Amino acid sequence: MLQSTKGRLRRAAAVVATALALALPVVPAMAQELAPEHLALARQYVDLTDTGAVFESSLVTTGIGSMRTLLAQNPGMTDAVNTAIEKVLTTYRDRKGELMDQFARVYASRFSIEELREIVAFYSSKTGTKLAQANLQVNNELQAVMQVFEANMRPEFFAKVRAELRAVGIDM
Repeated sequence: MLQSTKGRLRRAAAVVATALALALPVVPAMAQELAPEHLALARQYVDLTDTGAVFESSLVTTGIGSMRTLLAQNPGMTDAVNTAIEKVLTTYRDRKGELMDQFARVYASRFSIEELREIVAFYSSKTGTKLAQANLQVNNELQAVMQVFEANMRPEFFAKVRAELRAVGIDM
């Protein structure tokens, strides 16, 4: 009886240990300390590839969204809302570096210093510069192609699922 109790305790302890190991939060790679050179290379990559001006685009999108919401509630306040938005935008303009540094930290956590050197060398080249400049337009075109693909696939996929169901005697 003592032996079976010990066995159950060992199994229970193993289960608890496994559960604790799975439940403990994994320390994100970004929490690790990164060398300044590592972050600088990652930031260089971010700067080389920010041809879409992500920060500025985000500010404009947010400003337009705020304007639409406020003008929908107060249609006659265009000038006041415009002035307020412009004033608030100026408070954000100097914060681009903070966002780009956060982007750099993400890249630095995913790529080694050597890999970042290679990436920066490529994006500093003529072809890399062309790729960075074309990426926004290419991504938009790829998104359009994907939308057409999905729009065509949806009804076909649905029809095939219904046919499969009918084949097993389910009519929907």
